[in-house]
Amino acid sequence: MQVPLQVSFKSIPHTVAIEQLIREKTDKLERVCDHLSSCRVVVERPQKRPEVGNPYRVRIDMTVPPGHEVVVKNEPGRGNTHDPLDVVIRDAFDTASRRLRKLVEVQQGRVKTHLPATNRNW
Repeated sequence: MQVPLQVSFKSIPHTVAIEQLIREKTDKLERVCDHLSSCRVVVERPQKRPEVGNPYRVRIDMTVPPGHEVVVKNEPGRGNTHDPLDVVIRDAFDTASRRLRKLVEVQQGRVKTHLPATNRNW
């Protein structure tokens, strides 16, 4: 990456284990897309406790040249209430990996594109 990984924790204690997990998952993203230029990860626990679902929010912002930005948001209230933070982070990175793979396939021309339908008068 051209810009070093940025990890932020909001309303949640910073732990070495969670930051290490994020760094490992980011390394895997770089294997999916070798020209990833930046990645920012924010992990937070919003002040309001959700009535249902997971209380954590994870946001991953990635920049891929030329001018693509891929954003993955794992919002509170979605998923199982009992999922620990590391599972929520893994799910967010799995989604990010899928989106990066799709972008790389498009950039490399490996995705079949359909021509727009035209009005044919036979």
